[in-house]
Amino acid sequence: MTQAVIESIAVYLPERVVGNEELARTISRWSAADIFQKTGIRERRFAAAGECSSDLAIGAARKLMEEGRMNPAEIDYVIFCTQSADYALPASACLIQDRLGLPTACGASDVNQGCSGYVTGLSLSKGLIVSRQARCVLLLTGETYSKYINPRDAAVATLFGDAGTATVIRAREETDAGIGEFVFGTDGRGGKNLIVPAGGMRKRRTPQTAQETTDSDGNTRSENDLYMNGRDVFRFAISEVPRTYRSLLAKTGLAPEQLDYLILHQANKYMLDQLVRRLELPKEKIPYEFEDIGNTVSNTIPIVLERLLKRDTLHPGQQLMLIGFGVGYSWAACTVRWA
Repeated sequence: MTQAVIESIAVYLPERVVGNEELARTISRWSAADIFQKTGIRERRFAAAGECSSDLAIGAARKLMEEGRMNPAEIDYVIFCTQSADYALPASACLIQDRLGLPTACGASDVNQGCSGYVTGLSLSKGLIVSRQARCVLLLTGETYSKYINPRDAAVATLFGDAGTATVIRAREETDAGIGEFVFGTDGRGGKNLIVPAGGMRKRRTPQTAQETTDSDGNTRSENDLYMNGRDVFRFAISEVPRTYRSLLAKTGLAPEQLDYLILHQANKYMLDQLVRRLELPKEKIPYEFEDIGNTVSNTIPIVLERLLKRDTLHPGQQLMLIGFGVGYSWAACTVRWA
């Protein structure tokens, strides 16, 4: 039986480091210590002015190529998950195919998905492989949320960072390892709570949408900037993530003690602390990886996987559950038996 197996992962971070001290100079009502206490984040990476999400994803893919962990000629399909695409059209994945020198027989698609995007991408990759439409899929994530952020909006400026990742997913026969079962969810009523209001066809950017306002919490932004209703996003996550966790356990027949790791979207320390309490798993089974990079949206889960591999704490046969959740609202969870 054909299985879809995660074969290799690489991460690329932009050079610019933005520490809490720098943010505190703009967000004067919060000190650097306040920012860390509220978020658990000390610094994050921001892309350069001319650096796009595709550049970050390509940087990760080239690492795999340089290390001999990816052969471009073997890629049958490239999926690029981003909410900060290079252009409205064409799809960034098509441009990535050319820049990486992938075969012209390779399929290429963008997925406009955020915090649940990596797990969604794993599902699409598995579907292509088990249906024999592809043998080797390159799943890329890349985000430059920093370009959507007003630096005087503490609700988002303190949280988000930029990054890119590359994951090779390959068909393998006669193995118990690989990407397992999935659970999904969507509640579009929450779309207004994490949004860039202007810039699409529904509301084009104009001089009026660029006018800034300051809300009752002291956060300044325009309709061209990222807006987040943190309270409602928190309530959504605290409700849906435990429900999704239990649903996937029931679907797979797994018991909590059979999980070696539960890898959650790395939103911020306060949210993960609250989820750990509700999920009632040992804290060492739920990794935290955001203090030095922030919330990197669709990149967070593959970054955790890559860091576990580098520390040699992720081994063949271990049972994982991955849960992404956020913008949309959307959420996605899957099991993985590590190969």
